Amino acid sequence: MAIRSLSPRLGLWAFGSAAIILGVVGIAWGDFATNWQRVQPSVPFREPLAYFAAACELLSGFAIFWRRTAQAGAFFLTILYSIFALLWLVQIIASPLVYDNWGNFFEELSLVLAGAVASTMLAPPDSFRPRHTALASRLYGICVVSFSLAHFVYFSAAATWVPKWIPPGQKFWIAATGAFFLMAAAAIFTGIAAKLATRLLTIMILCFEILVWVPKLQAAPHDHFNWAGNAICIALAAAAWVVSDSFRRSEAPHTVGSRDFEIA
Repeated sequence: MAIRSLSPRLGLWAFGSAAIILGVVGIAWGDFATNWQRVQPSVPFREPLAYFAAACELLSGFAIFWRRTAQAGAFFLTILYSIFALLWLVQIIASPLVYDNWGNFFEELSLVLAGAVASTMLAPPDSFRPRHTALASRLYGICVVSFSLAHFVYFSAAATWVPKWIPPGQKFWIAATGAFFLMAAAAIFTGIAAKLATRLLTIMILCFEILVWVPKLQAAPHDHFNWAGNAICIALAAAAWVVSDSFRRSEAPHTVGSRDFEIA
C-alpha cells in the first residue's frame, strides 16, 4: 500500500495531533486552555462547555487521520477555533490598547486560518473551495506579524522566557526571533521563498516548544498553565506546517486535492 503526497499529509496529521493533545489536556483538567481559550469564569455551564470543546477537539483531530472524514475534521476545528478567536475580539473591543488581547487573538486566528487551509486543501479539486486556499495562506502572514510585534512590545518580559544558558543572551534571541517572524511574514506576503520561510517558521516554533515549554512542564508538571501552553505551542507549530504545505516549490499557494491523499 502506497500513500501519495505524504509530505502535505504529515502537516495535516500534525494539525490533527495538536487538536488531540488540546482535547486530552482539556478533558484531563476539565477546563479550557487557560489564557488562550478565553472563556470567563462567569460563563454559565463553563465546565460542561470545557468538556464539550475538548471532546470536539479530540474527535475532530482523530477525524483528520481518515481520508473520508479529514475535511470534516478540519472544518469543525476551524469553527471551534473561530469561536475562541471571537472571544478575544470581544476583549479587544473592551480594551483596544492592550496588545496582549491582540496577540492572543492572532494566535487563535492562526489556527483558524490553518484549519481553513487544511479544509480547502482536502476539498475535491473541482470544487470552488480550493480557490480560497491562497487567500487563507496569505492572511496567515498577518498573524506572523503579530507574533513578531509581541516580542518587541513585551521585549523585557519576553526575554526572561529564553533559557539563560543559550548564548549570546536572552535579549539577543528575543530580537532575533522577532526579526525572523517579520522575515517569514514578508515571504508569505510576497511569495518569495514562502515555502522555505514557513518551513523554517515551523521549526522555530517547535524550538520554542522544546526549549521553553517542555522545561516549564518538567519544572511544574501539576500546573495546568504549562500543559495548556505546551498544547497551544504544538498547535501553533502545526498550523505553520499546514500553511507551509499550501505552497508549491514555485511559492504560489496551491490546492492539494483529496485524491492526492488516497491510499492505493
